[in-house]
Amino acid sequence: MWSYPLKESLLAKIGKDAKIAGTVFIVLGIIGVVFPTFVTLATVLFVSWLMLFAGILASYFTWITNRGDWLGWLKSIILIVVALFMMFYPMSGVGTIGVVLSVYFFVDALAGFGLARAMYPNKGWWVWLVNALLSFALGVFFVVGWPFSSLYLIGIFIGINLLFDGITLFFTGHLFHKIDKGGI
Repeated sequence: MWSYPLKESLLAKIGKDAKIAGTVFIVLGIIGVVFPTFVTLATVLFVSWLMLFAGILASYFTWITNRGDWLGWLKSIILIVVALFMMFYPMSGVGTIGVVLSVYFFVDALAGFGLARAMYPNKGWWVWLVNALLSFALGVFFVVGWPFSSLYLIGIFIGINLLFDGITLFFTGHLFHKIDKGGI
């Protein structure tokens, strides 16, 4: 992601953008923690719309490239049918999305560990380590409670993850701003 040392000219821009993204993530994280069921259902609907769009695109490309490709048509039909099923019966997709999100938390933890390692021994490396540990804990906690608590866990965990990612980004932006000004 980032390699050290960074060019001083990039620090101000990265710092400003990280603070903006961090603030947006913090707000979205708070919404996820306060309204977990809403965020869970919004996530399922978002994924179903992505699947519908992917199914339509797969149909289009199968049509223009090889109309006789029955596997291409099968993929398209499966994507569209599953997407429509999730749109009309979103509760059926909650458990599946829950498993996918637990995998996301584990991958996010690995990325956070990598960033912490890349930043070490520079100031602020520990923030990425804490973020990685929290993501890992969320993944473990989700796997243990699945599938019974998926309806609220998805929203809460997405909210918590966004909140801590936002705090981390904001802190990193603040740190880069201080470095750019010669404060560190």
